[in-house]
Amino acid sequence: MLFKISSNNKLNQIKEHPFKLEKEIQTLSELNLKTIFGLEFVRSEFQLNNFRIDSLAFDDENKSFVIIEYKRDKNFSVIDQGYAYLSLMLNNKADFILEYNETNKTPLKKSDVDWTQSKILFVAPSFTTYQREAINFKDLPIELWEITRFENESVSFEKVIKSQAKESVKTITKSEGSVSVLIDEIKVYTEEDHLEKANIEIRELYERVKLGILNIGDEYGDFEIKPKKLYLAFVLGTNVVDIHLQKKQIKMWINLRTGDLRDEKNLAKNVSDVGHWGNGSYELTFSNDENLEYILSLIKQSAIKNRK
Repeated sequence: MLFKISSNNKLNQIKEHPFKLEKEIQTLSELNLKTIFGLEFVRSEFQLNNFRIDSLAFDDENKSFVIIEYKRDKNFSVIDQGYAYLSLMLNNKADFILEYNETNKTPLKKSDVDWTQSKILFVAPSFTTYQREAINFKDLPIELWEITRFENESVSFEKVIKSQAKESVKTITKSEGSVSVLIDEIKVYTEEDHLEKANIEIRELYERVKLGILNIGDEYGDFEIKPKKLYLAFVLGTNVVDIHLQKKQIKMWINLRTGDLRDEKNLAKNVSDVGHWGNGSYELTFSNDENLEYILSLIKQSAIKNRK
């Protein structure tokens, strides 16, 4: 429940203001795609073959298309619809690129898109227990987001978090068939995928770094760890630090612009003028915990700057 504190410290409950139409959810979301999901809006009501996509978006960080569907009721299958849309996208790549190019000044080429990172989002006021359980696989390219509107003109978007998802969706699919083909073409990265690249010493170092970052989150907000293709993103609304695990060292990018980082030890290198992975101007490489507390202090500067 959500409450408002009155002048005499009494709590007054703020009641929900339910959506009457799916279109209300769609309009609100499309106008704020960058703020909510970090996505670039491409097209509303995109029709292709016998399908009509509510919202087509582009994830510039992952260089991939994202399809968003809005629901007001609970009578739908996230798996069936999700894979139907993924199949539509992967079998009609040229149409998606053409749609993007018609609405954007900077054109995309087919080679500019990482189709392995394609994703489907469902946005609804609530999801059933069955729908929540249906996505509980570590490598399923489908996300559920619950939206709640309140009487005081506030709104919340909450991602449905998978509960300790360790099993792969591949274990329940047959070796042949359209779903299996889609799974082979789509790759959902996990923290474990990145840990496999490092030796035992770097894995242990990463765990200490991770704990330190999450402790920063105790003061500035809960971090979400988003495994990307090239790095692990630690996010507070936007990326704070991106970490790439190598066999014998850790490389990270601190998301601050040139001149915004106070680094008395000069451990971070300004890479704003060269091509690099991750977000921000500063790159840092280390292989032990000798300067760990200092490195965490650099990350803390980014958390203060980038929190939302």
